[in-house]
Amino acid sequence: MTLTQASTSLRSELYRALLDPKQAGQGLMRFEGFVALLIVLNLLALWLEHIPAVYQPYKDYFDGFDKLSVAIFTVEFLLRLYLAPEDASLASKRWPRARHLASPYTVIDILAIAPFYLTFIFPLDLRLLRVLRLLRILKLARWILPAMHEFAQHVEGMTLRRKLYLLLWPGESELRLQRQVNAFLVSTIAISFVAILLESIQEIRSLIEVELVVIESLIVAIFTAEYLLRLYVCVEDIRYREGLGRLRYASSGMALVDLAAIAPFFLGLVFASAIDTRFLRLLRLLQLLKLTRYSGATFTLGKVLRREWPVIAAAGLVMLLLIVLTASLGFLFEHEAQPDKFENIPTAIYWAVITLASVGYGDLAPVTPMGRMLTVVLAFIGIGIFAIPAALLSSAFTDELHKDREIMRRDLQRALLLGPLEPQTLRELHEEARRLHIPLVEFNEMVESLSAEMQMQSHGGVSEALLQQQPRYALQRFRELVVQLQTIESVPNPNELGRLIDDPTETSGIERAVWRTIRRAGTP
Repeated sequence: MTLTQASTSLRSELYRALLDPKQAGQGLMRFEGFVALLIVLNLLALWLEHIPAVYQPYKDYFDGFDKLSVAIFTVEFLLRLYLAPEDASLASKRWPRARHLASPYTVIDILAIAPFYLTFIFPLDLRLLRVLRLLRILKLARWILPAMHEFAQHVEGMTLRRKLYLLLWPGESELRLQRQVNAFLVSTIAISFVAILLESIQEIRSLIEVELVVIESLIVAIFTAEYLLRLYVCVEDIRYREGLGRLRYASSGMALVDLAAIAPFFLGLVFASAIDTRFLRLLRLLQLLKLTRYSGATFTLGKVLRREWPVIAAAGLVMLLLIVLTASLGFLFEHEAQPDKFENIPTAIYWAVITLASVGYGDLAPVTPMGRMLTVVLAFIGIGIFAIPAALLSSAFTDELHKDREIMRRDLQRALLLGPLEPQTLRELHEEARRLHIPLVEFNEMVESLSAEMQMQSHGGVSEALLQQQPRYALQRFRELVVQLQTIESVPNPNELGRLIDDPTETSGIERAVWRTIRRAGTP
């Protein structure tokens, strides 16, 4: 291979790994997601630099982060320029790199790093340089604009309500803009959580109190708009189309979570003089429950809880009876010796719970021999009794995942029977695989295995070329054949069969060798 061919091959591999939108979007999503995160962190750093008490002690760290960001953005710019000939829209044209440099996205990339390099040529004022660094937010256009174009093509001719529904409802589609909206909402929840934590630190709150109030107001405005929009578009869902659909949605679990995320803010405005604002600040942590909407594992856990609820309830009842019984005995043994600590059964229930849970804070400790003996017994029982619900949930969760994966496998098989997978079908299957924690590599192997199996069934056998192309399928077929041979070997009277196999006129040498191996493996 010549040096030119090696360079072209490397360029092609890099493009497929990082920028090719046809490679199921995984490499491109990770690459652009990292760049988008870095842009957001730059904006956060720029905001913190305007707070002297935060910026001055860590000035060197801020400057180092800025230089690192510029270095990464520069590498990104050069990488995109190097890989431009691999772009399908430029590959067939003359001077693809020159055309790439003239594209609006490349101009944005240049504007994002130009202010830093201009300081080596012109004596720019530091305040002006900070303002110019805001241009980095334009780099998000490379991430957002193509997604908006894809979404516009997908929803062409639909009503506004349907468009908003597709944009807000996870799982309805696998459009990039929907993923970006979900990522934005998840990031907003994370920012809200961090703001609540910072607000609880007096030293930080005194420095950025105004900024924290602004952040809280913006976040509540975003969540309020999201709640109202979901209430507006929910009737597009088949579950809420008939009758009082919006009322049914408003009373659903996730809608109540959305309402709880914004209610503390408005309650504080209306009842500021009557409600403890510290309590309302704590309630703002309910915004974290919104994350359950974006987790496939939460959906699976909900199904598990509904399915296993009778068993879990029974285990919980046994735990409750045990706690009440041991608390009553603890009160009986310790009340006379420690009337100030074991003053009643409710107090003894607290002692029983922390003992069964193997926590043992030490604030309540028996002093009588019977009380201490009861504590030892409780500690041993607690090791097993608290593990029962956890074991039930773990086993049921694994079973549910296995069941969902089998359903997805059947759906994939039905889709393959109809012919090559359509892009929309493939995106939906990828989304389901992601929800079930199936890696992309494993999903592709499943597709290959099913395709090979269907090809074998359609041809009535397996060709040598097929086995060479699908080694995992070949291994699967090998295992099936070994199991069949072991079944044949384990018949009650294999002597006649063995005589026929040992006859050189009936079988070949390799057949006789395989038979002897199976016989030896089956001999105890």
